[in-house]
Amino acid sequence: MEQMKQQNKKPVVVGIGELLWDLLPTGKTAGGAPINFVYHASRLGAEGYAISAIGDDDNGRDILSELDKYKIQYLIEKLPYPTGTVHVDIEDDGIPHYTITERVAWDHMSPTSDAVDLAERADAICFGALGQRCQQSRETIQAILSFAPDSAYRLFDINLRQHYYNKVLIEESLYLANVLKMNDDEMSELKNLFGLKGTEEEVANWFMENYNLRMVVLTAGADYSTVYTPDEVSTLATPKVDVVDTVGAGDAFSAALVMSLLKGQTLREAHECAVKISAFVCSHKGAWPVYE
Repeated sequence: MEQMKQQNKKPVVVGIGELLWDLLPTGKTAGGAPINFVYHASRLGAEGYAISAIGDDDNGRDILSELDKYKIQYLIEKLPYPTGTVHVDIEDDGIPHYTITERVAWDHMSPTSDAVDLAERADAICFGALGQRCQQSRETIQAILSFAPDSAYRLFDINLRQHYYNKVLIEESLYLANVLKMNDDEMSELKNLFGLKGTEEEVANWFMENYNLRMVVLTAGADYSTVYTPDEVSTLATPKVDVVDTVGAGDAFSAALVMSLLKGQTLREAHECAVKISAFVCSHKGAWPVYE
C-alpha cells in the first residue's frame, strides 16, 4: 500500500525568485521565470509552489489573484516594497526585451521556515541569476536551496538579464545546482566570463565536469535545442509555429523536461515533450497560456 501511495504521489516542484507583472504592449501578464516554471510544471501534474515576495499594493493583490485563478500554490511574503514589474517590448520577430524595475519586494525575500520545509521535500527546484541580483534575495535563495535533497533536480536556469549578474554569482549558483540551462546568447556570455573556447558540446562537458552537473540544457531559439548529460546527448530542431511572443517559452521548456524526467521518461522523450510545450507557449500570448 505504501509503495502504491509513492507511485501516485505528485512530484513537488518549487520555483524561487522573482514574481512580477510583465507589462506588455497588449497589457500586463503575471510572470517571473521561476514562477512560470511552476505554472507549467503544475499544468503537467506537479504539486507546484512559488516562493517569492510582493508589496502591499494593488499589483501585489492582483498577482495573488492570478496565482489563485491558475491554482498555483505559493509561499509569498508581503513586504514594504513595491511588487515587481518589468516593461516588455516585443520586436517584430516576437523576441522580448526587458526593462526590470529595481528595489522591489522580491529583492528582499527572507528564508522562512515554511520555505525551508518545502525545499527539504522538493523533487525539483528552479532558480536563476535575476532573483539573486540583491544581497538579501541572493542569501535567501542560496540558503533555501542548501536544504534541497541531493536527489532533487536543482535547476539553475541562468536567465541573464541586463547587468544583474557576475562570475562570482554564477559560480555560487553552479555549486548549488545540478542542472544548468541557458540559451545560445548566454552560452557565449559564459564562454567569455570563464575564458572558454571550443564547441558547444565541449563547453557543456566542461561545466558538467567542473561543477558536478547532471545535465546542461542549451536552447537556440527558432533553430534547435540540445540536452547534454555525461552519458547522452539529445538534439532536436525547434518546431516551426506562428510565433505570437516567446515570453515564458524557455521556462515551459524547463518545466516539461524536468516533469517528464520525474515521470520516468527517457532523456529523448523528455526533450521531445519540452520542445512541444515550448512551441505551444510561443504560439500564444504571455507566459501562462491555458492548456487545452
